[in-house]
Amino acid sequence: IGSRTITAGSKLHRPRKQHCDSTAWPADIAISSLFEGPYTYEMRLVASGIGISLVFVYVIGSGLWVNTRDGWYRGLNQPPWQPPDFIFGLIWPYNFVVLGIAAYVVSNRLSAASVITYLTVFALSVAAALTWAFQFYRPHNLEAASIALSLVAALTVVLLVIAARASLPMLIALLPYQIWVIIASFLSWSYARLN
Repeated sequence: IGSRTITAGSKLHRPRKQHCDSTAWPADIAISSLFEGPYTYEMRLVASGIGISLVFVYVIGSGLWVNTRDGWYRGLNQPPWQPPDFIFGLIWPYNFVVLGIAAYVVSNRLSAASVITYLTVFALSVAAALTWAFQFYRPHNLEAASIALSLVAALTVVLLVIAARASLPMLIALLPYQIWVIIASFLSWSYARLN
């Protein structure tokens, strides 16, 4: 029968069945089509490193631009419900540590597509947060700063949804960060309105 003859002992090779993740989103499926090989241990290490590096960028950038001790900031009309300064000193170290842990957990428990989505959204979130810090404390553009911080709050919702797929405790650990950026965005808009 020509080239269609199968000789004894030969194996019929069929296309390998793709692993079907029942929790996959359409975006996951589209992104995963870019990968031909498996999501290896080494790739997970690289992804974890990228996520943790983004946290360090967040920490360093915030440290460079946020300045609550200068005369300009102290001279602003503050909202009456502004949290006391010590709250800021408590919540931010917690937030940074949890964001680093979340990057590691997501990178090691979810598919390559989900990890790429998470890291991309996280990078955009960090960029928006640093835009807030720069706009608020350098050119003092309070409206632009408030828009940037509102974007952080919106992007963080996406991070929480993805993190929940990796670990319910991780979702719970990230909730204070989500709550904090929502409060901070309202606080920023209040500064914009009062000054």
